[in-house]
Amino acid sequence: MTLFDVTQLSLETAIRGSAMRQTTLAANVANANTPGYRRQDVDFHGALQAAMESGTNVEHVAFSAGVDSSAPMQADGNAVDIDVENANLAKNGLEYEALVSVASARIAIIKAAMGVQ
Repeated sequence: MTLFDVTQLSLETAIRGSAMRQTTLAANVANANTPGYRRQDVDFHGALQAAMESGTNVEHVAFSAGVDSSAPMQADGNAVDIDVENANLAKNGLEYEALVSVASARIAIIKAAMGVQ
């Protein structure tokens, strides 16, 4: 019997994916004025959902940054819209905080059940 259930493991994996996405989005912002830079993103929602639907162990889901070929390109070949990136950073940051909050609350419940403060 394991201490953590699928929900807790999924939350932890989603936190890892959200952190990777935040780093990738920050790199996009840092390269907003770099000619030829292509916008990248991490689809951790899709990867996690696919793992859950296929019955794969969610702990072993691998996330990777990929080039967003749908992003409009500017004249210098750069495909970063700073306003879109800042909005994505804010949204992802809120999602990260929510995931951490739920995971922490679940761990607190387990600790309380074990009598650990």
